[in-house]
Amino acid sequence: MSGVRSTRNRTALFTVPLLVIGALGTAAAPAGATTSHPATPLTCRGEGVDPDARVRYRTETVIHAPLRAIWKLQTDVERWPSWQGTVTTAERLGHGPFHEGSAFRWTTPIPPNPATPATRLVITSTVQQLKHNSCIRWTGPAIADGLRIDGVHVWNFTKVKGGVRVSTEETHTGAQVEADVPAATKILREGLEAWLRDLKTAAEPPTRNRPH
Repeated sequence: MSGVRSTRNRTALFTVPLLVIGALGTAAAPAGATTSHPATPLTCRGEGVDPDARVRYRTETVIHAPLRAIWKLQTDVERWPSWQGTVTTAERLGHGPFHEGSAFRWTTPIPPNPATPATRLVITSTVQQLKHNSCIRWTGPAIADGLRIDGVHVWNFTKVKGGVRVSTEETHTGAQVEADVPAATKILREGLEAWLRDLKTAAEPPTRNRPH
């Protein structure tokens, strides 16, 4: 995801991103997820997240599914609403295979709160680096009424025994999120862990009860 304009005071404004980013997911981490923060950031073709961002989070999980299935789910952007509960719409801003330079726009609802009416967050992402079945790095703004967050998001996909380790790291910058870094970081964590949870659920085959 990913400056800010409004006549409201700073406290009231910050209510919006708390709800906005929280709408991206508040579930617990997926089973097997780890949330360590090594000194070396994730990269794709040598490029990583914003090194100067104060709001950042990294997490990962192992998904027991073929790499090709996980990659397909992640890169078939227009189908995100079918498996991500907080994505309302998603569209490619171009044609052809998902590649460096691909852009896409997606939305998520913002519920009403004491500071603002119900609205939606519009996120426009552009793929900056990509290596097929290995990594993706995209950047772009997330915008709603009176709110702008600039984000850098990196994904790594690594085959491991029994599945694929999916690692992700994201940074946010913007006056509102930087007004309360601990709270913004917590909300970013919840959103990334929910994304991994949904990806894991969508990719893994359902467990079937078999007769003994």
